[in-house]
Amino acid sequence: MLTLRVNGKVHHVDVDPDTPLLWVLNEQLGLMGTKYSCGIGECGACTVYVDGENTLSCITPAGDVEGMEITTIEGLKGPVADAIRQAWIEEDVPQCGYCQPGQIMAAAALLNSNPNPNDDDIDAAMSDILCRCGTYQAIRRGIHCAAKRYNHEKK
Repeated sequence: MLTLRVNGKVHHVDVDPDTPLLWVLNEQLGLMGTKYSCGIGECGACTVYVDGENTLSCITPAGDVEGMEITTIEGLKGPVADAIRQAWIEEDVPQCGYCQPGQIMAAAALLNSNPNPNDDDIDAAMSDILCRCGTYQAIRRGIHCAAKRYNHEKK
């Protein structure tokens, strides 16, 4: 039995500690926003935060994050998250949308640490999240738009 704190709630799950966190989130907790794509930690679609750090849930054993704060796309909240969601709509960022939970999680982490990123900052922060549709320019535009929106709302 593991005790996981996900999106601010404590969950007791009866799983092997070596079970990938992604499977626990999807199958045990019904949080389907975090996506399975490659299963080997190469694409970033499964990105969640563990104690505020980007973490690939497909290769992270659930037992390794017991007692830590886990945030999924469903639990991403606050002014940065709101700015990103609105920017993604305004800029029509997603194409198929499959990688977008990982893209949004990485973008939020970037804007939380650097509210005024330039193109190089964005490219570096987003380089671990693959988009099979190739919407990298739209993602970059979305992050710039979110940064402007976030910084305007802070004033």
